[in-house]
Amino acid sequence: MTEAVAFPQTRSCPYHPPTAYQPLRESRPLARVSLFDGRSVWVVTGHAEARALLSDQRLSADRENEAFPTTSARFAGLVDRRTALVGLDDPEHNVQRRMLIPGFSLKRTAALRPRIRQTVDQLMDDMVTKGPGAELVSAFALPVPSSVICTLLGVPYADHDHFEELSRRLLLGPAAADVSDARDRLDAYLKALVRRKRVEPGDGLLDELIASRLETGESDVQELVDVTLALLVAGHETTANMISLGTFTLLRHPDRLAELQADPSLWPTAVEELMRFLSIADGILRVATEDIEVAGEIIAKDEGVVFATSVINRDAYVYPDPDALDWNRSARHHVAFGFGIHQCLGQNLARAEMEIALSTLFTRLPGLRLAAPAEEIPYKQGDTVQGMVELPVTW
Repeated sequence: MTEAVAFPQTRSCPYHPPTAYQPLRESRPLARVSLFDGRSVWVVTGHAEARALLSDQRLSADRENEAFPTTSARFAGLVDRRTALVGLDDPEHNVQRRMLIPGFSLKRTAALRPRIRQTVDQLMDDMVTKGPGAELVSAFALPVPSSVICTLLGVPYADHDHFEELSRRLLLGPAAADVSDARDRLDAYLKALVRRKRVEPGDGLLDELIASRLETGESDVQELVDVTLALLVAGHETTANMISLGTFTLLRHPDRLAELQADPSLWPTAVEELMRFLSIADGILRVATEDIEVAGEIIAKDEGVVFATSVINRDAYVYPDPDALDWNRSARHHVAFGFGIHQCLGQNLARAEMEIALSTLFTRLPGLRLAAPAEEIPYKQGDTVQGMVELPVTW
């Protein structure tokens, strides 16, 4: 490579990596990319190298580190703001993760499955009653995970319009001031919620943390707010994007969809393959705290590192014919949920939501189809979580 590829870039097709990333795929497992501010950083594109480096504690997730990279001007203002879980290193990260693990266990997820089904069925009933025709993001893809994460955390779903709008501004801007303001407003909302819950406790995870951590003095209000904010935003934005983009992708691959409709037992495998194929959280960021030798190269201390998830999950050395959807492959080793100590805490819940939402959608509406030309349906820019802006469908 003679010239660094700019990173991130917007996809030419919502379910494929940007075409400009092709040199990165050809130069695996490590290359250089240029960020929006001209900074040159390492990009990891090899699957084995990514899993090794994501487990390497010499790479830091601490966004307060002055050398930490950022991929957009609008996010630069948040680099010096503490971010729970994903923006912390051990041992502090481990303390927060351990206090949250019971809330996202397989047992807790299994207990939530009836609520997920109830939510999905109710939303489907509403769509069918009002249809045919719907805008699937607002009518289905967003309300499913938003309702579920509210139930798990104990956040009033009556407030969903407020925090969903602030979450959108936090992730999409458009300017740094919008992002910072959205963060401040979410912070204020959750602080007020903690105050209310200390007087009138509920039965959500936040209530449990108030009792076990705040009232015992092991955590302060700001830590609980930071943790809840991270879970609230990630818990509905990522899964909503997977449901909408997953639906679009299946409608564009009718042969693969037909296989699922003929054999519903394939849905859990399909969800895993869609996670690999879509890689919506593209661009995990780290900074080196020591020199690290990788694939004959040296990542120097204070150099930024980007993990190009969409490229890593298309590594042909691991996934033959990687640009094809294949329900027969084992995709469980993808890095769509990250890897190492920061691997997504809510992955069990996300899998359950996607499986129930997508299988129910295509069972209840077997004739579902796009209500606009595919090339005219808007999807998100490359510097945020990937997904559909809107998705007009009919049946």
